Amino acid sequence: MTAAIRLEPDLRLLRANNPSPLTGAGTNSYILGQGDLCVIDPGPEDDSHLAALMAAITATGVLRAILVTHAHLDHSPLARRLHRETGAPVLAFGDALAGRSPHMTRLAESGLVGGGEGVDQQFQPDHCLKDGEIVPFGADSIRAIWTPGHFGNHLSFAWRGAVFSGDHVMGWSSTLVSPPDGDLAAYMQALDRLQAEAPRLLYPGHGAPVSDPAQRINELRSHRLQREAQILAALQRGPQSVAQLVAGIYTEIAPSLHRAAGRNVLAHLIDLQGRGAVIARPELRADARFELTAKS
Repeated sequence: MTAAIRLEPDLRLLRANNPSPLTGAGTNSYILGQGDLCVIDPGPEDDSHLAALMAAITATGVLRAILVTHAHLDHSPLARRLHRETGAPVLAFGDALAGRSPHMTRLAESGLVGGGEGVDQQFQPDHCLKDGEIVPFGADSIRAIWTPGHFGNHLSFAWRGAVFSGDHVMGWSSTLVSPPDGDLAAYMQALDRLQAEAPRLLYPGHGAPVSDPAQRINELRSHRLQREAQILAALQRGPQSVAQLVAGIYTEIAPSLHRAAGRNVLAHLIDLQGRGAVIARPELRADARFELTAKS
């Protein structure tokens, strides 16, 4: 059984055994507190990970709250079983559709952009947290911050000057933004929100703690702006599909990752069309051809 890693006196980490190119070494489950406890992201459906969580919890206290950053299959499924074992309520922004913008809702309903990768469609919290809501657990507490972009119902959590940033900000990788679950405009705005928190550390959903949050957030913002510039430069050569843009821009990654890269490119194109810089032919969908407008 995996042993918990102590990160701070009242903070332990258990990493699920679900490594992949998109999850890194695996999903980070965090246990906060002493006596009265809180868990952030129980993780994927996995018996051994549940057993490790229960061992770590029962050794030090009573679980008072189960917090879920977002409804992806590598973060949320184990929440319901952990609730049954402990009685602690599951708290999140909402179900898998919560927080989706009206524009992304229309795109999803029209079937034009696909999506749905790794979504926990069955996820339903016991209580829906509002942006800024304080969650007490014993004498301690933690604050929810709505940070959509990677996913509409994505929350980060502020605690003692640190922020648990889920999949919104990670140190080892940029974040997948796959419409309609992902929304690039919302992602960029949420980066600004996290920057305004001025956290001392970020504890991400995958990978090691981020020791310089301001620098990392600036890097991620710059990365997105650079990607946008690459897309616009490529379209100056004429209309292109998402696949053609990926082949020309993502020359440094393995072909096995081109599909995920394509979802990120589509997120940029949707954002650019919303700002009047590009237009999709014959309509906005994953297999459309995109071209610059006179405005751009």
